[in-house]
Amino acid sequence: QVQLVESGGGLVQPGGSLRLSCAASGSIFSDSIVGWYRQPPGKQREFVARIFSGGNTNYADSVKGRFAISRDNAKKMVYLQMNSLKPEDTAVYYCLMRGYWGQGTQVTVSA
Repeated sequence: QVQLVESGGGLVQPGGSLRLSCAASGSIFSDSIVGWYRQPPGKQREFVARIFSGGNTNYADSVKGRFAISRDNAKKMVYLQMNSLKPEDTAVYYCLMRGYWGQGTQVTVSA
């Protein structure tokens, strides 16, 4: 059984930064690909970033150069550092691992 808990969302001004965290349970964490997805208001859920067990990463074009995903296998944590935030980054952000989703954390970028 896998459980994922996201945290770190909030309200931030355009140009600001936030760091999201995803805490995972389960003994298979270090071998797992972990991804961040987001669902903007009224839109479908979309891919943001993923990190492989070896540390390689993929990003959506819309966040390249602004967001950075990282992981700490010892703590079973995955992070999403978000810089230069834009209003269009407003969404509920979700963590995904092995088909399991977290409950999401709200990020709102507004002046």
